[in-house]
Amino acid sequence: MEIENTLAKNITAAGEKAAYDAACKRLLANKVILAWIMKSCMEEYKAHSINEIAERYIEGIPQIAEAAVNPDEDGYEGSEQIRGAKNEDSTIQEGTITYDIRFLAIVPGTGEMIRLIINVEAQNDFYPGYPIIKRALYYCSRMISSQYGSEFTETHYEKIRKVYSIWICPNPPKKRENTITRYCVQEENLVGQVLEQKENYDLLTVVMICLGHAGDDNYTGILKLLDVLLPSDKEAEEKKKILQEDFDIAMTKTLESEVSVMCNLSKGVEERGIARGLETGTLNAIRNLMETLKLTAEQAMEALKIPEAEKAKYAGMLKE
Repeated sequence: MEIENTLAKNITAAGEKAAYDAACKRLLANKVILAWIMKSCMEEYKAHSINEIAERYIEGIPQIAEAAVNPDEDGYEGSEQIRGAKNEDSTIQEGTITYDIRFLAIVPGTGEMIRLIINVEAQNDFYPGYPIIKRALYYCSRMISSQYGSEFTETHYEKIRKVYSIWICPNPPKKRENTITRYCVQEENLVGQVLEQKENYDLLTVVMICLGHAGDDNYTGILKLLDVLLPSDKEAEEKKKILQEDFDIAMTKTLESEVSVMCNLSKGVEERGIARGLETGTLNAIRNLMETLKLTAEQAMEALKIPEAEKAKYAGMLKE
Protein backbone atom coordinates (compact mmCIF):
# COMPACT_ATOMS: atom_id res chain seq x y z
CA MET A 1 0.00 0.00 0.00
CA GLU A 2 1.18 3.54 -0.69
CA ILE A 3 1.24 6.23 1.96
CA GLU A 4 2.10 9.86 1.62
CA ASN A 5 5.63 11.11 2.14
CA THR A 6 6.54 13.91 4.57
CA LEU A 7 5.58 16.77 2.25
CA ALA A 8 2.19 15.27 1.42
CA LYS A 9 1.45 14.57 5.10
CA ASN A 10 2.35 18.14 6.04
CA ILE A 11 0.00 19.52 3.37
CA THR A 12 -2.81 17.34 4.73
CA ALA A 13 -2.07 18.12 8.38
CA ALA A 14 -1.71 21.83 7.72
CA GLY A 15 -4.90 22.27 5.72
CA GLU A 16 -6.03 25.88 6.17
CA LYS A 17 -3.64 26.18 9.09
CA ALA A 18 -0.83 26.74 6.57
CA ALA A 19 -1.49 30.43 7.20
CA TYR A 20 0.18 30.00 10.55
CA ASP A 21 3.94 30.41 10.59
CA ALA A 22 4.72 26.97 11.96
CA ALA A 23 2.72 25.19 9.28
CA CYS A 24 4.26 27.33 6.54
CA LYS A 25 7.77 26.59 7.75
CA ARG A 26 7.16 22.84 7.84
CA LEU A 27 5.90 22.86 4.26
CA LEU A 28 8.73 25.06 2.99
CA ALA A 29 11.41 23.07 4.83
CA ASN A 30 11.07 20.18 2.39
CA LYS A 31 14.13 19.77 0.18
CA VAL A 32 12.26 19.65 -3.10
CA ILE A 33 10.41 22.90 -2.28
CA LEU A 34 13.68 24.57 -1.30
CA ALA A 35 15.22 23.32 -4.54
CA TRP A 36 12.43 25.04 -6.50
CA ILE A 37 13.08 28.28 -4.61
CA MET A 38 16.83 28.03 -5.18
CA LYS A 39 16.51 27.32 -8.90
CA SER A 40 14.02 30.17 -9.35
CA CYS A 41 15.80 32.84 -7.29
CA MET A 42 19.51 32.05 -7.11
CA GLU A 43 21.76 32.41 -10.13
CA GLU A 44 24.08 29.69 -8.84
CA TYR A 45 21.43 27.02 -9.41
CA LYS A 46 19.53 28.13 -12.54
CA ALA A 47 21.29 25.62 -14.80
CA HIS A 48 20.60 22.63 -12.55
CA SER A 49 17.56 20.38 -12.19
CA ILE A 50 15.30 20.37 -9.14
CA ASN A 51 16.30 16.80 -8.25
CA GLU A 52 19.99 17.61 -8.63
CA ILE A 53 19.72 20.62 -6.33
CA ALA A 54 17.73 18.71 -3.71
CA GLU A 55 19.97 15.64 -3.71
CA ARG A 56 23.45 17.11 -4.33
CA TYR A 57 23.61 20.74 -3.26
CA ILE A 58 21.49 21.15 -0.12
CA GLU A 59 23.93 20.30 2.62
CA GLY A 60 22.75 18.18 5.51
CA ILE A 61 19.28 18.67 6.93
CA PRO A 62 18.25 22.37 6.79
CA GLN A 63 16.70 23.56 10.02
CA ILE A 64 13.25 24.84 10.89
CA ALA A 65 13.55 27.71 13.33
CA GLU A 66 12.74 26.92 16.89
CA ALA A 67 15.74 28.79 18.15
CA ALA A 68 17.22 31.94 16.80
CA VAL A 69 19.60 35.39 14.14
CA ASN A 70 22.56 36.86 16.46
CA PRO A 71 27.45 34.48 17.08
CA ASP A 72 28.53 33.24 20.53
CA GLU A 73 26.66 29.86 20.39
CA ASP A 74 26.15 27.47 18.02
CA GLY A 75 21.06 18.91 12.52
CA TYR A 76 18.01 14.57 13.00
CA GLU A 77 18.54 11.80 10.81
CA GLY A 78 18.13 11.91 7.03
CA SER A 79 14.62 12.54 5.76
CA GLU A 80 12.74 14.64 3.23
CA GLN A 81 12.32 17.34 5.89
CA ILE A 82 15.25 19.65 6.49
CA ARG A 83 16.74 21.10 9.62
CA GLY A 84 20.37 21.83 8.76
CA ALA A 85 22.92 24.26 10.14
CA LYS A 86 22.20 26.12 13.36
CA ASN A 87 19.45 28.61 12.76
CA GLU A 88 20.37 31.06 15.48
CA ASP A 89 22.96 33.71 16.18
CA SER A 90 23.36 35.46 19.49
CA THR A 91 25.74 37.82 21.19
CA ILE A 92 25.97 38.78 24.84
CA GLN A 93 25.20 42.39 23.90
CA GLU A 94 22.46 41.87 21.33
CA GLY A 95 20.62 38.81 22.55
CA THR A 96 19.03 36.27 20.27
CA ILE A 97 17.10 36.56 16.98
CA THR A 98 15.26 33.74 15.24
CA TYR A 99 15.57 32.65 11.60
CA ASP A 100 12.66 30.76 10.09
CA ILE A 101 14.59 28.19 8.03
CA ARG A 102 18.37 28.12 7.82
CA PHE A 103 20.66 25.77 5.93
CA LEU A 104 23.90 25.45 3.98
CA ALA A 105 24.16 24.80 0.24
CA ILE A 106 27.10 23.82 -1.98
CA VAL A 107 27.84 26.11 -4.92
CA PRO A 108 27.88 23.92 -8.07
CA GLY A 109 31.29 23.56 -9.65
CA THR A 110 33.18 25.08 -6.72
CA GLY A 111 32.55 22.98 -3.63
CA GLU A 112 32.15 26.28 -1.73
CA MET A 113 29.39 26.69 0.84
CA ILE A 114 26.84 29.48 0.96
CA ARG A 115 24.44 30.17 3.79
CA LEU A 116 20.75 30.58 3.18
CA ILE A 117 17.77 31.72 5.22
CA ILE A 118 14.21 31.25 4.06
CA ASN A 119 11.86 33.62 5.89
CA VAL A 120 8.08 33.50 5.79
CA GLU A 121 6.42 36.86 6.35
CA ALA A 122 2.76 35.95 6.77
CA GLN A 123 1.52 39.35 7.91
CA ASN A 124 -1.15 41.18 5.95
CA ASP A 125 0.87 44.38 6.30
CA PHE A 126 3.96 44.29 4.08
CA TYR A 127 5.40 47.13 6.20
CA PRO A 128 4.92 45.98 9.82
CA GLY A 129 6.26 49.23 11.28
CA TYR A 130 9.50 48.91 9.31
CA PRO A 131 10.64 47.91 5.79
CA ILE A 132 11.01 44.13 5.61
CA ILE A 133 13.91 44.63 3.17
CA LYS A 134 15.94 46.33 5.89
CA ARG A 135 15.28 43.42 8.25
CA ALA A 136 16.37 40.99 5.51
CA LEU A 137 19.60 42.94 4.98
CA TYR A 138 20.21 42.89 8.71
CA TYR A 139 19.81 39.11 8.72
CA CYS A 140 22.37 38.85 5.92
CA SER A 141 24.77 41.04 7.89
CA ARG A 142 24.35 38.85 10.95
CA MET A 143 25.03 35.71 8.93
CA ILE A 144 28.24 37.23 7.61
CA SER A 145 29.50 38.53 10.96
CA SER A 146 28.65 35.23 12.66
CA GLN A 147 31.12 33.46 10.38
CA TYR A 148 33.98 34.89 12.43
CA GLY A 149 35.46 32.09 14.47
CA SER A 150 33.93 29.35 12.32
CA GLU A 151 34.66 30.19 8.67
CA PHE A 152 37.49 32.64 9.28
CA THR A 153 39.63 34.09 12.06
CA GLU A 154 41.81 37.15 12.50
CA THR A 155 42.15 38.93 9.11
CA HIS A 156 41.31 36.04 6.76
CA TYR A 157 38.35 37.85 5.23
CA GLU A 158 38.90 36.00 1.96
CA LYS A 159 37.15 33.03 3.58
CA ILE A 160 33.82 34.82 4.12
CA ARG A 161 30.95 32.87 2.52
CA LYS A 162 28.07 34.37 0.56
CA VAL A 163 24.67 34.58 2.28
CA TYR A 164 21.06 34.83 1.09
CA SER A 165 17.91 35.94 2.85
CA ILE A 166 14.82 34.92 0.89
CA TRP A 167 11.44 36.26 2.02
CA ILE A 168 8.12 34.78 0.96
CA CYS A 169 5.21 37.18 1.39
CA PRO A 170 1.77 35.57 0.93
CA ASN A 171 -0.10 38.88 1.43
CA PRO A 172 1.90 41.70 -0.22
CA PRO A 173 0.50 45.05 -1.43
CA LYS A 174 -1.36 44.84 -4.75
CA LYS A 175 1.51 46.45 -6.67
CA ARG A 176 3.89 43.73 -5.50
CA GLU A 177 1.70 40.69 -6.21
CA ASN A 178 3.28 37.98 -8.39
CA THR A 179 6.74 39.55 -8.29
CA ILE A 180 10.23 38.34 -7.40
CA THR A 181 12.77 41.06 -6.62
CA ARG A 182 16.47 40.70 -5.87
CA TYR A 183 18.65 43.15 -3.90
CA CYS A 184 22.39 42.60 -4.09
CA VAL A 185 25.83 44.26 -4.12
CA GLN A 186 26.99 45.36 -7.57
CA GLU A 187 30.11 47.03 -8.90
CA GLU A 188 29.69 50.55 -10.29
CA ASN A 189 32.52 52.56 -11.82
CA LEU A 190 32.14 56.25 -10.97
CA VAL A 191 35.49 57.35 -12.42
CA GLY A 192 37.62 55.18 -14.71
CA GLN A 193 37.16 51.50 -15.51
CA VAL A 194 38.09 48.66 -13.15
CA LEU A 195 36.86 45.10 -12.88
CA GLU A 196 37.00 43.39 -9.48
CA GLN A 197 36.39 39.66 -9.21
CA LYS A 198 32.68 39.28 -8.47
CA GLU A 199 33.19 36.76 -5.66
CA ASN A 200 35.04 39.45 -3.67
CA TYR A 201 31.98 41.68 -3.27
CA ASP A 202 28.98 39.52 -4.15
CA LEU A 203 28.53 38.39 -0.55
CA LEU A 204 24.91 39.08 0.35
CA THR A 205 21.63 38.92 -1.54
CA VAL A 206 18.03 39.51 -0.48
CA VAL A 207 15.17 38.05 -2.54
CA MET A 208 11.55 39.08 -1.99
CA ILE A 209 8.99 36.58 -3.34
CA CYS A 210 5.57 38.25 -3.29
CA LEU A 211 2.71 35.90 -4.04
CA GLY A 212 -0.47 36.72 -5.94
CA HIS A 213 -3.26 34.86 -7.65
CA ALA A 214 -4.12 33.24 -10.97
CA GLY A 215 -4.98 35.57 -13.85
CA ASP A 216 -1.64 37.33 -13.93
CA ASP A 217 0.90 36.47 -16.67
CA ASN A 218 3.52 36.10 -13.93
CA TYR A 219 1.47 33.44 -12.14
CA THR A 220 3.69 30.52 -13.05
CA GLY A 221 6.70 28.60 -11.77
CA ILE A 222 7.65 29.24 -8.15
CA LEU A 223 4.95 31.91 -7.71
CA LYS A 224 2.21 29.45 -8.59
CA LEU A 225 3.84 26.62 -6.64
CA LEU A 226 4.04 28.66 -3.43
CA ASP A 227 0.53 30.07 -3.84
CA VAL A 228 -0.77 26.51 -4.10
CA LEU A 229 1.38 25.25 -1.23
CA LEU A 230 0.76 28.07 1.24
CA PRO A 231 -2.51 29.70 2.36
CA SER A 232 -5.22 29.36 -0.28
CA ASP A 233 -8.82 28.26 -0.65
CA LYS A 234 -7.71 24.92 -2.10
CA GLU A 235 -8.32 21.67 -0.23
CA ALA A 236 -5.34 19.48 0.66
CA GLU A 237 -6.14 16.89 -2.01
CA GLU A 238 -6.37 19.56 -4.70
CA LYS A 239 -3.02 21.00 -3.62
CA LYS A 240 -1.37 17.61 -3.87
CA LYS A 241 -2.86 17.00 -7.31
CA ILE A 242 -1.56 20.34 -8.66
CA LEU A 243 1.90 19.81 -7.18
CA GLN A 244 2.08 16.34 -8.72
CA GLU A 245 0.73 17.20 -12.15
CA ASP A 246 2.10 20.72 -12.69
CA PHE A 247 5.41 20.51 -10.82
CA ASP A 248 6.23 16.79 -10.87
CA ILE A 249 6.52 16.72 -7.08
CA ALA A 250 6.02 13.18 -5.80
CA MET A 251 3.44 12.73 -3.08
CA THR A 252 3.58 8.97 -2.36
CA LYS A 253 6.00 6.19 -1.58
CA THR A 254 5.46 2.49 -0.91
CA LEU A 255 5.04 1.65 2.76
CA GLU A 256 2.54 -0.26 4.90
CA SER A 257 0.14 2.11 6.64
CA GLU A 258 -3.02 4.20 6.32
CA VAL A 259 -3.20 7.83 5.27
CA SER A 260 -6.61 8.55 6.75
CA VAL A 261 -5.11 8.93 10.24
CA MET A 262 -3.38 12.16 9.21
CA CYS A 263 -6.57 13.52 7.60
CA ASN A 264 -8.63 12.90 10.75
CA LEU A 265 -5.91 14.39 12.95
CA SER A 266 -5.80 17.48 10.77
CA LYS A 267 -9.56 18.04 11.08
CA GLY A 268 -9.46 17.67 14.85
CA VAL A 269 -6.63 20.16 15.22
CA GLU A 270 -8.39 22.62 12.93
CA GLU A 271 -11.66 22.42 14.87
CA ARG A 272 -9.86 23.06 18.15
CA GLY A 273 -8.06 26.02 16.57
CA ILE A 274 -11.33 27.55 15.38
CA ALA A 275 -12.88 27.10 18.84
CA ARG A 276 -9.93 28.87 20.48
CA GLY A 277 -10.21 31.68 17.96
CA LEU A 278 -13.92 32.19 18.72
CA GLU A 279 -13.23 32.26 22.44
CA THR A 280 -10.52 34.89 22.00
CA GLY A 281 -12.76 37.04 19.81
CA THR A 282 -15.64 36.84 22.29
CA LEU A 283 -13.38 37.67 25.22
CA ASN A 284 -12.03 40.73 23.38
CA ALA A 285 -15.58 41.85 22.58
CA ILE A 286 -16.55 41.63 26.26
CA ARG A 287 -13.52 43.68 27.29
CA ASN A 288 -14.20 46.31 24.63
CA LEU A 289 -17.81 46.77 25.81
CA MET A 290 -16.68 47.01 29.43
CA GLU A 291 -14.08 49.65 28.56
CA THR A 292 -15.98 51.81 26.06
CA LEU A 293 -19.51 51.64 27.57
CA LYS A 294 -18.40 51.23 31.20
CA LEU A 295 -20.42 48.02 31.55
CA THR A 296 -19.90 45.29 34.09
CA ALA A 297 -18.79 41.90 32.83
CA GLU A 298 -22.31 40.57 33.36
CA GLN A 299 -23.87 43.47 31.42
CA ALA A 300 -21.37 43.06 28.55
CA MET A 301 -22.13 39.34 28.28
CA GLU A 302 -25.87 40.06 28.31
CA ALA A 303 -25.42 42.59 25.48
CA LEU A 304 -23.50 39.98 23.45
CA LYS A 305 -26.18 37.35 24.20
CA ILE A 306 -23.65 34.89 25.59
CA PRO A 307 -25.41 31.69 26.78
CA GLU A 308 -25.80 31.29 30.54
CA ALA A 309 -23.80 28.06 30.44
CA GLU A 310 -20.74 29.92 29.10
CA LYS A 311 -20.82 33.05 31.27
CA ALA A 312 -18.85 31.46 34.11
CA LYS A 313 -16.10 30.43 31.68
CA TYR A 314 -15.68 33.95 30.32
CA ALA A 315 -15.89 35.47 33.79
CA GLY A 316 -12.98 33.27 34.82
CA MET A 317 -11.00 34.18 31.70
CA LEU A 318 -11.52 37.88 32.41
CA LYS A 319 -10.03 37.45 35.90
CA GLU A 320 -6.96 35.76 34.47
